[in-house]
This record gives sequence, structure tokens and C-alpha cells, in this order.
Amino acid sequence: MQHLVGQASSNSSSAASASPVRLRPSPSSRRDQQHRERDAPAAAMADEHQELARAFSGMGGLGVDEAAVVSAVGRWRRQPEKRTQFRRSFPGFFTATSGGGGVMERCEDEYVRQLEAEFARFKDAAVLWAMHPWERDARWAHHVLHKAHPPAVLVEVACTRAADDLLGARRAYHALYHRSLEEDVAYRVRDASAALLVGLVSAYRYEGTRVSEELAKEEAKALAAAVKSASATGAKLVQNDLVVRVLATRSKPQLRATFRIYKELNGKTLEEDFAGELCLQEAVKCLDSPARYFGELINGAFKDGADKQAKAALTRVVVSRSEADMEEIKDAYAKQFGAKLTDAVAKNAHGHYKDALLAMIGK
Repeated sequence: MQHLVGQASSNSSSAASASPVRLRPSPSSRRDQQHRERDAPAAAMADEHQELARAFSGMGGLGVDEAAVVSAVGRWRRQPEKRTQFRRSFPGFFTATSGGGGVMERCEDEYVRQLEAEFARFKDAAVLWAMHPWERDARWAHHVLHKAHPPAVLVEVACTRAADDLLGARRAYHALYHRSLEEDVAYRVRDASAALLVGLVSAYRYEGTRVSEELAKEEAKALAAAVKSASATGAKLVQNDLVVRVLATRSKPQLRATFRIYKELNGKTLEEDFAGELCLQEAVKCLDSPARYFGELINGAFKDGADKQAKAALTRVVVSRSEADMEEIKDAYAKQFGAKLTDAVAKNAHGHYKDALLAMIGK
């Protein structure tokens, strides 16, 4: 019996090996495979389009991923239809235009300007990095004054630089433009902030550590009275002589003591009580906590919808502070936004521009 069972088992296994069972694919699996084969080129093309869009900062990045652009140039060589498909897939940047018996996808002028700016970011960062800091600040100030930009950069330069560096920037302005920074500010700033800005750029502050608590308390009370009076009369605090004198002449340690006592006495910061007067708020922020101010500027460059000036601030801050207070800025950024500054730059910037920023920021 065992012999018969063994023989039957042997025969059945031989039969199985001799004629294996062949399963036919079901109609549904054949359809799925056909769909995958048909969709694979389209999916690959979509990935390429997305990669190239990111490379060109079409999705709101900073800088250009040069390697991705070069890769697309190589992959799409002698395949003009791929570039055509790419243009047609981004109607916000390219518009179909007919004429001369044919149709083309015209690149929008605004997008051309955006691309030029993004390609120029690395060049600008490299040039600014190579400049003497005094010349750099002088050129930034001149650009603000002669392009009718808001005075935030002027406040930044005047309030965050050391006394000798601000003096150096004024000397560089003389050499470059054959007139003084102070006279250009006085002549070109036509709004209520003119007196404050002239005072800030003219300052040569004491940089020692000595602080008078008595003076800080006296001036904190005087500032509180000025805020209360302006609230009652509708006057602009930026034109108040006391406010301008205190912000434009006192040392930074003395001002920090005044700001501290102001909050203790009034329950609100001076920056909060200067609400609605942006120039004053920026001056207080730069004088009190420049690292926090710079961290906010950097984060603003990463936001959706950031304008040209907001994005330019990223280059300006990293280049100008890389050898000054970058470690403090990194600490402030992490506390404010819960992320490492280097990680945020790596996520939002691209190509050689990103590499240059990270090199200047350091680990």
C-alpha cells in the first residue's frame, strides 16, 4: 500500500513538472496593465514639468535650480514638442497667441522679469558679498532714496550697525555720490518721518555698557506722556521732538533699559504703542532686538506671495550679517519659528543661490 501511495505521489509530481499549470490573466488585470503602460509616459512628463517649474521658481521659490535646468535641456534635446507641452501646462506664465498663420505660447512679461530676477539672485549675492560693508550699506541707502522705496532698509542700516560702521557708510556715500547721506535723506524724504530718519543716519552712538536707570525711568515716563498726548490729539509721534531725540541719540543699552521700564510702567511695549507708525516700530525693533528683526525679515521672504522687496531681504540680511551676529539670528529664528534657519533656507531656496546662502550662514 505504501508502495502504491509512493508511486502515485511520484507519478503525480512527475506529471506536474512535465505539464505546469498556466494561468491566464483576467480581463481586468490586462486592462490595468494597459492603463499603467499608457499612463506611464504622461506621469513621467508631469514629473518633468513639475521639476522644471520648481527649477524656474515658478512655484514661489528663491533662486534657480541650475542643475535641473541643465538636465531638462539635455533630456529634451531635439524634442520641441516637450517644451510646447510644458508651456501649455502653465497658462499663468504662457498665453496662447495666434498670428502669422500659427499659434505660439507667449511668455508673460511679468514672468520674464521674475525669471530674470531669480537667475540674478546668486550673482547679486556674490557681488554684495565681495563688496566692502560700508559701500554695500551706502548703495542700499542710495537705492532706497532714489527708487522711492519705503525707508525700512534705511532704518535697518542706521539702527543695527555699530557706530563706526554707520560712519563708514556715510563716508562711502560721500565717495560714491558726491553728497552726504544726511542731505539726501533730508531732501528726498518728503513725509513725516524725515526728521527721524535724518537723526538716525546722523547718529554716532556711545557703545559702552554704562546705563543710567534713573534716566531710563525719566525718559520712559516722558515717552508714555507723548504717546498719551498723541492719542488724544491725533498728532504723529514720528514728528514728536522728544521721541526723535531719544531714539536718535541714546546708546542701545540705554534704550533697552528705557524700553524695559516703559513696559513695566505701562503694561505694553513701546513698539505696541507705536502702532500705525511703521517707521517708529521698525526703529524700536532694530534698536531693541536686531536678531529678532532680522529673523522676521528672513521668514517673510519664505511666505507665499512675498513681493520682490521681501525676497531681496533674504540676500541682504544673510550677506550683511554673516560675519556680524548670524549666530544670534539663528537662535532667534529657532525660537520665533520653531525651525533651524539652515533647514528653512535649504527648503525654500534653490541651486547655487541656496548653496551660497548656506555657506554664509554656516552650520
